[in-house]
Amino acid sequence: MENVPVGEHTRNNPESPGSPSNRGLNDVQASEPGAIPELRKHTPMMQQYLRIKAGHPGTLVLYRMGDFYELFYEDAEKAARLLDLTLTQRGASAGNPIKMAGVPHHSLEQYLVKLEGAGAPICEQIGDPATSKGPVERKVIRIVTPGTLTDAALLADKSDAYLLALAPAHNRRGTLTGVGLAWLNLASGTLRLAEVRADQVAAAVERIRPAETLVSDNATGAPALPPNVGTLTRVPAWHFDPAAGVQRLCEQLSVARLDGFGAQALTAACGAAGALLLYAAQTQGQQLRHIRSLKVEHESEYIGLDPATRRNLELTETLRGTDSPTLLSLLDACSTSMGSRLLRHWLHHAPRDPAVARARQQAISALLDGPPGNDVDALRHSLRQIADVERITGRLALLSARPRDLASLRDTFGKLPELRERIAPIVAQSTSLQQLDASLRAPPDCTALLQRAIAAEPAAMVRDGGVIARGYDPELDELRDISENCGQFLVDLESRERARTGISNLRVEYNKVHGFYIEVTRGQTDKVPHDYRRRQTLKNAERYITPELKAFEDKALSAQERALARERALFDALLQALLPHIGDCQRVACALAELDVLASLAERARALDWVAPSFDKQAGIDIEQGRHPVVQAQVEQFIANDCRLCAERKLLLVTGPNMGGKSTFMRQSALITLMAYIGSYVPAKRACFGPVDQIFTRIGAADDLAGGRSTFMVEMTEAAAILNDATPQSLVLMDEIGRGTSTFDGLALAWAIARHLISHNRSYTLFATHYFELTQLPAQFPTAANVHLSAVEHDHGIVFLHAVNEGPANQSYGLQVAQLAGIPQAVIRAARRHLVLLEQQSLGQPAPQLDLFASTPQEVPDTTGQQHADPADNPDPASSEAPPSRIAPHAALERLREIDPDALRPRDALDLLYELRELVQRTDRKPC
Repeated sequence: MENVPVGEHTRNNPESPGSPSNRGLNDVQASEPGAIPELRKHTPMMQQYLRIKAGHPGTLVLYRMGDFYELFYEDAEKAARLLDLTLTQRGASAGNPIKMAGVPHHSLEQYLVKLEGAGAPICEQIGDPATSKGPVERKVIRIVTPGTLTDAALLADKSDAYLLALAPAHNRRGTLTGVGLAWLNLASGTLRLAEVRADQVAAAVERIRPAETLVSDNATGAPALPPNVGTLTRVPAWHFDPAAGVQRLCEQLSVARLDGFGAQALTAACGAAGALLLYAAQTQGQQLRHIRSLKVEHESEYIGLDPATRRNLELTETLRGTDSPTLLSLLDACSTSMGSRLLRHWLHHAPRDPAVARARQQAISALLDGPPGNDVDALRHSLRQIADVERITGRLALLSARPRDLASLRDTFGKLPELRERIAPIVAQSTSLQQLDASLRAPPDCTALLQRAIAAEPAAMVRDGGVIARGYDPELDELRDISENCGQFLVDLESRERARTGISNLRVEYNKVHGFYIEVTRGQTDKVPHDYRRRQTLKNAERYITPELKAFEDKALSAQERALARERALFDALLQALLPHIGDCQRVACALAELDVLASLAERARALDWVAPSFDKQAGIDIEQGRHPVVQAQVEQFIANDCRLCAERKLLLVTGPNMGGKSTFMRQSALITLMAYIGSYVPAKRACFGPVDQIFTRIGAADDLAGGRSTFMVEMTEAAAILNDATPQSLVLMDEIGRGTSTFDGLALAWAIARHLISHNRSYTLFATHYFELTQLPAQFPTAANVHLSAVEHDHGIVFLHAVNEGPANQSYGLQVAQLAGIPQAVIRAARRHLVLLEQQSLGQPAPQLDLFASTPQEVPDTTGQQHADPADNPDPASSEAPPSRIAPHAALERLREIDPDALRPRDALDLLYELRELVQRTDRKPC
């Protein structure tokens, strides 16, 4: 018997890890490859375990023993900590006690959620315990890793878990020229390739966001790994061989060459794909039947978004690391998980080709025009009844689908005619809807098979029975009839035995431990016939078995076991029979996901009063009364603003007070642009876009302590990426560049960067700054212009108007914002005094104005009513008239001005009086 729970292994159990056994496995010789030292000293079962464990070092092997998955030795100690299991010790092997921990087989998934990051080989019993001599035959059937998850319980519903492989590309001289990428969504069977420059790897990885990344165990010549690679797994370098990768891809896709996919020349990417496919097949223990196509991605295909831009625009994750509020959380009104995942993909893969956006907008417009009863709300209601066909198909291809997966697939196919009816009145208005309508046709043979084979409400697991529909298999029906008719037989037998024995309270019953029995109360046992044989004695009753009941028991229990075995065999055969329909299921899944995304975007456009943008071949971004989509959803009233960039107006210098809305204005312009290119309606009165190839942002400040980079270094690194890569068709957001260093250095850098963007990159640029000197750039460069966000002082406070107006701002209102933030009044007063002092000093020593707090020196008259001359006009310091001397303020008066009386305690006030007296006396003692 193997069905021994954790903590109940006995020495009489031949499968107990520490039990001695005379049954024989041949001793393992030390010369055997992979042989474990001293293996022959272990019990046969532990020899089997150690052989399996040796093939999977560094992982936690889950070794099936009866109703439990056991872990031994160090694995048991680690699992006990990770999973909060009880660590036990049973028996010994090779003279050492065996530490062990286990999880029930029916609860495995909830533990795998915590284990997948460490890798978890699942070792199952494949032999029959009843016929096995020695340990039951076992083998690893799959390995659970972060990038190869397919189980519904282990995957997030609304995001994909990608497996990524990275392979460096070198020229003949061995110089690194780029990196080949291959990434796979095993749950859906989607495989993609790309080759990028080494400096673009971080952006590509940020876009993919893999759960697991494969790299060679030979790091020679490989580029530094970027962050966000997920779990890093090193595999042998020969797995990345390009020629082997091409061959493996051709075999997987059933083609002779890869030219049809545009991948034949991507040698590094093909090598990465070969390593990826080999790893995925090894972890699943199955052919990857659902990987039937290949998509090659090119840099020129999508709008480029570097990691800083994705982070700063908060597309799918906030700067605080939460899922909401983001652009995705606002747009995602999808009815299915498939739709939510596809929408996420669209946000990170906005196509540059406006034809794609136009086609999607056309479909959204048609959905918004749907007649009552068949409008977008009715469509979304029907979509809510759709299962996750994409992931069910993936599990079906890997032969790991469960009964309820197949029932959900059957029910979804039954709903497809209703969905097609919903879009029938408007399908002619959109080419995209016509294509979706053609794809929303259930494969008839597959549907019929599922309807015949699967019960209306099947059990969760095949082992529980009740999965195969009645009428599908005559043999199964017969076995079920025997098992299910037990009740009537027991009623009839009980009636006969009461009449035969005269025992009126005699009962015929069944339980799983003792089987069938006849129960007689102790006071009636003298009436028991001679053919009754005692089966169990209770305190107040005796339980018996008769030859007739024993014969029925053997027949019934045998029929139940045979029915479960037959059902398992039928279900396995059904999975095999469904494999030819994988392609049809994938086609339906893709159509359902796209229709769901379009319906979600239509609902958002209607609910939030968005408009369809237009596209033009001429350069420009023209947004009229644009609104930040996410911020508008969080506030009661939002001030809309225009953003107009064109060939004659390439750079806008954005000035205004802190908290005035500069960053919001800049971000909303980028978000509206991105939304337009994914095909969504946009939050504006009107919007028109010319070609856009990339979006860059340099917003916010944060250091990179782990990378050894200061805040200023991070700022300059991001600025360098923009200046090196931005083109005339790029949209650039620069927010207060130069803040992280000295004032003059920062001003000089900001001026030079703005000038470079104007004259060299010639990108569409929104450049926010507090350096007033930069507002003079439009005088030198006609393609630059000033805009500002205004505010007004009211009742000793400040009111932000959040409106974008032409021209530069004249104040920053920094002290007012500091006061709003809760800076102590004593600090605010001291800052005001110091500001006045700085302004006074600027009268005698003209210098570049460093911010918007003060007026320019030329605007401040001196005591004679004349303006001070620019030092450049009079380079001789001796000829410059010194500013009139000023009497220094009394120290006691200065100290008094710093005092906040409301913040003083009595003791502090007394101490302060002594301090003031000392200041007065000290000043009086000074010589004149």
